[in-house]
Amino acid sequence: VQLQASGGGLVQAGGSLRLSCAASERGFGGYAMGWFRQTPGKEREFVVAINWYGARTYYTDSVKGRFTISIDNAKNTVYLQMNSLKPEDTAVYYCAAGPSPSLQSPTHAAHWGKGTQVTVSS
Repeated sequence: VQLQASGGGLVQAGGSLRLSCAASERGFGGYAMGWFRQTPGKEREFVVAINWYGARTYYTDSVKGRFTISIDNAKNTVYLQMNSLKPEDTAVYYCAAGPSPSLQSPTHAAHWGKGTQVTVSS
């Protein structure tokens, strides 16, 4: 299984970006999908997750009210809409999938996509 992430880029503070993560095959019915982020010298941290059927979402406190995760089961794709971006959101964002209902720790991830850089300028 491969996860293909896209949508990163450079944006000014207050701007928006949308990340996408497409899974190469179906069969994630018992999984959650989500995003982590990492900056140099720091551990990878949880950002947001959604269960495969979209019934439950989980957000880290710092992005609540600004980021929205959604899923298109027909396309095996998860989206992360990031609004009101802040310089502290700058990081490499990684898509992940795992059997944990909440996927709130890197140890819960069974599959990773390549990272996509998000840079927010002040």
